[in-house]
This record gives sequence, C-alpha cells and structure tokens, in this order.
Amino acid sequence: MKKTVLLSVATAATLWAAPSEDLGAIDVNATAFETTVVEDVAGEEIRSADVADALAQKVPGISLVRRSAVANDIIVRGLKKDNLSVTIDGAQIYGACPNRMDPPISHILANNIDNIEVTEGPFDVTEPGALGASIKINTLKPSKEFAGDINLGLGSWKYSKLSTDLSGGTDTFRFLLSLSTETSDQYKDGHGDTFAEQQDRYIREHPSAAGMGYLPQYRDLKAYTKSTMMGKIFWDVTDDQTLQMSYTANRSDNILYPNTPMDAEYDNSDLFDTKYIFRSLGEYSDKLTLHYYRTKVDHPMSNRYRKSSLMKGVIKHWLSTQVDGAAIVNEYRLGEHTLESGLEFSRRNWDGKYYKNDHPFPAPLFHSIYDVDTDDYGAYTKDRFSTGDVDWNLGVRLDHYKIDTPRPGDRDRTFDGLGGNLLASYRLSEAWTLFLGTGSAMRVPDPKELYFRNKMGMMVGNDNLDAVRNYEIDTGAEWNVADLNFRLKGFYNYLSNDILYNATAKKYENDDAYIYGVELSGSYTYSHTLYFDGSFTWLRGKKKDPLNGQSDTDLPDIAPMKVTLAANWSPWADTMLRAEFMASARWDHIDADNGEQVIAGWGIVNLRAQNSWGEHLELTAGNDNLFDKTYALSNTYKDLTLISGGTDAPTMLLNEPGRYVYANIRYKF
Repeated sequence: MKKTVLLSVATAATLWAAPSEDLGAIDVNATAFETTVVEDVAGEEIRSADVADALAQKVPGISLVRRSAVANDIIVRGLKKDNLSVTIDGAQIYGACPNRMDPPISHILANNIDNIEVTEGPFDVTEPGALGASIKINTLKPSKEFAGDINLGLGSWKYSKLSTDLSGGTDTFRFLLSLSTETSDQYKDGHGDTFAEQQDRYIREHPSAAGMGYLPQYRDLKAYTKSTMMGKIFWDVTDDQTLQMSYTANRSDNILYPNTPMDAEYDNSDLFDTKYIFRSLGEYSDKLTLHYYRTKVDHPMSNRYRKSSLMKGVIKHWLSTQVDGAAIVNEYRLGEHTLESGLEFSRRNWDGKYYKNDHPFPAPLFHSIYDVDTDDYGAYTKDRFSTGDVDWNLGVRLDHYKIDTPRPGDRDRTFDGLGGNLLASYRLSEAWTLFLGTGSAMRVPDPKELYFRNKMGMMVGNDNLDAVRNYEIDTGAEWNVADLNFRLKGFYNYLSNDILYNATAKKYENDDAYIYGVELSGSYTYSHTLYFDGSFTWLRGKKKDPLNGQSDTDLPDIAPMKVTLAANWSPWADTMLRAEFMASARWDHIDADNGEQVIAGWGIVNLRAQNSWGEHLELTAGNDNLFDKTYALSNTYKDLTLISGGTDAPTMLLNEPGRYVYANIRYKF
C-alpha cells in the first residue's frame, strides 16, 4: 500500500514525500509539527495485538513499558499513566488495574485500528487531562462496497493469530464486523529463558523472592489468549444526518506478568459508542456531533499460579472501572478561520477490593479503591487560520472536576483548571519551515494517587495532593531539499506539582519538576528503489527538590537516548524489504531512591519483507532481534508493584524477547 508522510500545521504541506512509485509504504504521517499519525495500523502491524509495542517502534518520542508478552504500556517523552489521554474513536477509556497490567491502550487490538494520532505535549484541547500527550485511536470504518480480508499469523513461541474483517452496505447503510483470536506461549529472552526461567534466575540470586515463582504445574502456561469482536453500523438517516453506532468486546485470559507478584486471571472490556452527526445546519455549523459512550473494564488479578498461594492462600485483587461520557461538538468555518467547539461531561468510576480464597476482605478498610467517581465538566474551543506565510493553531479549555469516595475518613476533592496553547508555523522558504508552540494543561490526581490502600490496609494514596500542571514550549525546524528532508524539534516542560511516588514514605506527593529534550527524524531517497529513514531522541528530567527524606533529584521514567536507522529497498514491483537498526544508550540517569536501576545499553537488528500478488494476496515475514540479544528496556520505578528479593535487593528486570520470527498471510476480497 502506497502512503505519503505529510506535515502541516493548518493544511497538508509536504514533509516526507514518498520516495517513488516503486517504493512501498512509509506509515508515519505528521499532520502538524506536534502531531504524528501512524497510518494503516491494521494493515501494517501484523506481528501481535500489542498497540504499545507498535507505537514505541513508530514514534520517536514513545518508549515501551514492558510488563508481559502483550498489554504493555507507553511513556511519551518521560510522562505516562494519567499524564496521557487515550481515547478510542473519541471515547475515554481507563484501565482497571492500579498496577498498570491493563493500560488504556491495551483495550483495542491492532487489527481493529485504522490510524493513531499522537499529539505530544499539552497541545490538544479536545481531550481532558492531555498534559503530556493525547493518543487518539481511530478504528476501521465500514465501506459501501462489499469487502473484507482474512489474516493468518504465525510466529516463534507458538504464536498464532486468526482475524477477519467484513464490510459492506448500500448508499445509506453500511456495516463492519471484525473478529480475531490470538495466543502465544511465554516468549524467550536472548538467553533462551521463558518467563518462569527468568524468575528462576532472579530467585537464585535473591532466595527470599522464592514465593513469587510459578508453581510447577503452571510453569508452562501460555503467556496470554486474546479474542476480540468489533461491530459498527453507519446509517445515513437523511442526506445531512448520520447515525454511527459501534460495540467492541475484548476478552483476554490468563495474562502472565512474570516480574509482578500477580497475574491477570482475565481482562474483559466492553466499549459502546454512539454518534449522531448533523451537517450544514447553517452559517455557524458545518458539522454538529452528538456523542455518547460507555467503556467498561473488568480485571481480577491473583497469585493463583504462584508458590506464594501455598503459604498465604490465593490472594485476589479484583477491580473494575467504567466511564460514561457525552459531548456536543460543533465545527464550522468563519472567513479564513476553521473553528471547533465542544461541551463535554464524563464520569469515571473505579472500584477495587481484595479477596482471600475467594472470600472478600472486610470493607471498607480493605477496599484498595473504594467506589470513586471522578466527574469532569469540560468546554473547549480551537481555531486554525493563516496570515501570509504563517499558519496558526490556538485553543483554550476549561474543566471542573469533582471527585467523590464513600470511604469514611477520605475527603472528597474538587479542582478547576484553565489551559490552552498557541502554535505557529512559518514558511521561511520553499525548503525551510520553522515552528514554535507554547501551551499549558492540567490533570487531576487519579483515585489511586488519592485514595489507594494496599492489602494490609495501609494508605498509599494522599488525598491532599494538588493537580499537576504542565507549562511547555516546543520549537523546531523542517527542511526539504530534493530527496533529503529532516525534522528537528526541541521542547521544555515545567511540571508544577508533579505527582511522584516516594518509596521512603510509601506515599504519593507533589514536587515541581522539569523535562527537556530533542527529537530528530528524517529520510533520504537514494534512488527510485532505495530510501533510508531514521530518528533520534534524547531526554533529561529533574525534580526541583528531592522528595521528603530523599536526596535523588533525577526524575523517573526518563528513557535514555534512542536511535533508529533503516534501509528500505524495493527490488521488484509489489515487494518491499526493510532492515532496521535500533539502539539505546546506557540508562544511568535514574531515580535510585525510588527503585530505578542502571540498565545496559543495547542494539538490535530487525528485518521485514512484504510481497503482494495482485490485489488479493499479501505475505509478510520478519525477524525481530536478529542476533538474539539479551536486553531490557523498561525500568523498575516503585510506583509499580514488582518482584523484589528484599529491602536492599534490586527489583526484577524483565528482559525483552529474543529472536522472533513471524509470518502473516493476508487474503483480501
């Protein structure tokens, strides 16, 4: 599939032109200097369902938080968790697990996704709480023509996936049905160790962690099994009115988290979405959208498969979350201005409780999170226009939050926040474009940070926390000359009242902090059959002052320098070969007081080949980590509960997969 990579702040001006009609796909577009769009996710990301892994490979500013073989998390330029806003077709979704076993991005599979818009920084006023970035996942849409495909994927460690899409309709009614099932054994790292064997290696060095090992009868469990169903209908009620309805069900069973004390017995999510769209209502409304959605997640995790269950019994932590949301969005043009305004309401409920041998602990003390509602009343407006050679984007957002919990002794909270941004793109010449943007956004403490209690009833949350605010400035330049282009961006964040975990006090607290860094990406077309692309990222993050009782001022989750270089060759029509080198520097700027540890640098080689036969048949094959390197890329910040062999022992690192060979055959009709 041919695609181009484009850059514009207001309209589509060329950033990365496709090297030639003979070359295959580049699947990352930039629609504004602060936004990257990963295109054709369902078609390109056929290795697994893990959207986090795909984003970490495609977007320079994103790094992966490895927790398992699937359902992993992401960090965007040093910020993660609720500092990022994740929506699926505009619907907010949150994971139920306070230990991030089911991050929001894990509740949609790659084969259901059309594209993903990643806006780094506080530059998206359409999303509440988009302090560090907004991740907008746009799923596949039904077509009028009858069409579909069948995908069969196979890979190392008995990985298998079968999926199918079917779409069709008439001039007024269209439908889409997507089904998939996927499973894999435990992957092996570069040493050839499975999850259970990685645990063995850690326990040999730290025997006090022996209870965290898998029981003999469960050592060879599959790493996960996932199934999904997505259904959509689009009905053009009149020429100017459309009803869109969708339902997505995700079912995951027995997801193993080897360096965490518990595994997920299952993760189930249900996403309901309805939009009614009016067009051409008048001078001040080209498009009016009424939107209602509900997202639900059910997540029980336990030590059922671990040796600790023989000594302590089966301890289960069962959590659920639900978001109900509604919005009215109006879009119109007024002279040279393209405007969008919205009114929104959402209620996020989060509840969690502990069980022993399927009997609940006493309530309310032993609720981890006690039926907390977070209500958000939001309003925003944004504008896009041009003056001469300058394109402008500006926006403003106002939110009122109300957070309620029925637990005696925990206080309810309210927060108000005003934020906004201003972005400018100046076309200096045909070759050069300069960018400058500044913005601010707020996000409120989440229920874990405010109210969480561990299974012993000890308060880890802090209901005195203030909201976090990010003040950011981004600047950059883009250069296009003949077959060479590059894009350079620098940024600086000042985080007022950043919410950080204090491992000494075993509580969350506020502290000011700052993050700065640079990103560079580009491509070079050598010939009509060969082009190169690459990226470079570098970050630093510091706390303004050490946390109470500590001395370290390094900010956690600041991934080290990362480089990607790739060659793309199309020796024949309908064939694309890609060789990619990815490397990371040594991770030695760490928050040691709060559990991070030095991680060695690494470099790996990935290969990929794709060939099409006509319009119907496509084969993709690849080999990730060609030289079977042993390496880890995720650190061990203690805001997550991970396996530890004692007070002075380092937390267990989880290694990345070793050599992974995969193939996918796709038949389109």
